[in-house]
Amino acid sequence: MDWRDETWVATILPMKPVFGPGRVLALLCAAALSGCVSASAGRHAAQDAFFAALSSHCGRAYAGALVSSDAADAAMAGRAMQMHVRDCTGTRVAIAFHIETADGVWDRSRTWLVSRVEEGLLLQHDHRHADGSADAVTLYGGRTTGPGTPRAQEFPVDPFSIALFRANGLEASVTNVWRVEVDPRGVPGGRYAYQLRREGRLFRVEFDTTRPIPVPPPAWGWT
Repeated sequence: MDWRDETWVATILPMKPVFGPGRVLALLCAAALSGCVSASAGRHAAQDAFFAALSSHCGRAYAGALVSSDAADAAMAGRAMQMHVRDCTGTRVAIAFHIETADGVWDRSRTWLVSRVEEGLLLQHDHRHADGSADAVTLYGGRTTGPGTPRAQEFPVDPFSIALFRANGLEASVTNVWRVEVDPRGVPGGRYAYQLRREGRLFRVEFDTTRPIPVPPPAWGWT
């Protein structure tokens, strides 16, 4: 078992005589509570490590490319792509995603938001127009439903996003599952990957995190 994926904590009670059923019951309850807390800590340890790995890239930008081959993404094939890890706090990291269009102009409409929430991690997509105004379909995404690993987390679509997709005629998107992969800064061969999948659909881009590039202009609507 990889220690990075799960944390196991054992609590050992002192071996000494205990008198009275009430004292015994109290100790058993304390042991049970300690076990619950430890299990919870282990469940979220991988998410904390993942968030720390993502945060280690704050302030840096990297070049990448489309690596999937769905016909729906033909216009992006071979296009230059950049990501910029910016606006980092202890609870949220914003990652601007820039795509060069066929006429050489950069589309800076997309920003990925990864936030720490009580239930785990939340991924949202901030979509803006060139004037900075919000797109009709924005802030959609999903929450983790399992611990994941220190290097990869999956985000099944959440109820808010399902309702948003249906309200905008995007029924095919209501089964989306997003995946984000990241290596900590300084890891040889490190990369960042963003992936969307559902039945009959796969979109994946990858970025080389071993070679920083100059920071690009802000995403639309960001300063």
